[in-house]
Amino acid sequence: MSLLVVGSIGIDTLETPAGKAADVVGGAATYFAYAASFFTPVRMVAAVGDDFPTAVLDDLARRGVDLGGVEHRAGKTLRWSGRYHEELNVRDTLDFDIGVFGGFQPTLPDAFRDSPYAFLANIDPALQGRVLDQLTSPRLVGCDTMNHWIEGSRPALDALLKRVHMLVINDEEAAQLTGHRNVVKAAAQILDLGLRNVLIKRGEYGVIEFSGESVFAVPAFPLEEVFDPTGAGDCFAGGVMGELARSGDLSPAGLRRAIVYGSVMGSFVVEDFGPRRLQKLTRQEIDGRYRQFMSLTDVPAV
Repeated sequence: MSLLVVGSIGIDTLETPAGKAADVVGGAATYFAYAASFFTPVRMVAAVGDDFPTAVLDDLARRGVDLGGVEHRAGKTLRWSGRYHEELNVRDTLDFDIGVFGGFQPTLPDAFRDSPYAFLANIDPALQGRVLDQLTSPRLVGCDTMNHWIEGSRPALDALLKRVHMLVINDEEAAQLTGHRNVVKAAAQILDLGLRNVLIKRGEYGVIEFSGESVFAVPAFPLEEVFDPTGAGDCFAGGVMGELARSGDLSPAGLRRAIVYGSVMGSFVVEDFGPRRLQKLTRQEIDGRYRQFMSLTDVPAV
């Protein structure tokens, strides 16, 4: 089933303890689409400038990503430059130029409005709400947000969260959103808004999923070296939503399988700068690591 993603496409310059990389393709929608395309056809809505490499768009199209909602505008593509600390959860923004994304008003092509699955990547919650207004009858809507919107656009974010089914955020954002450092209390407060599921990412400690009926935890995959954590959360979301759209199974078991696949995709992307690892990745490797993930948590019954 088709999966819609609305978000940013960008160009990044990155510095991590593992090295440096300039003019790397980035943006939440880009990472999400690369990850999700291994599971299901993707429809993308975003904006790029005339400096964005067409080879990347061609590559996404070959992977089954429908670029009919990608606007081409005169000017610069969104650009971000950042430096990660030894503690990779901490990073500094060195430069940021919003470019053509500054005037982005997501408008869905008519052919995209019937998308049964949709993900609202990290953009202004008012724009995320605008996307929801254009969807006819989505079966599952997931969304992401960040501290900037939690602090500066809280009324719009609160209104949005009452309309979506699944929220994907990290533990710091959950604490800021609710005032609770305890993730269990934070998740309970978020679920009270009417969401079906909350997925709280905890970096090197994995992810915890909360619903009204259960709690499910997945560890992070053990890696010897992390080159670049940029986009890991977006790839996680792409894997989750991609598998759910592929299977159509929204049961607790189906969601748990999707969360493991999301964790698999997040573990691959950090093995190189930008989406380079995803561009070389095969489905065989994905399924192999899925089995490795399962073996990490294979505990004999008492």
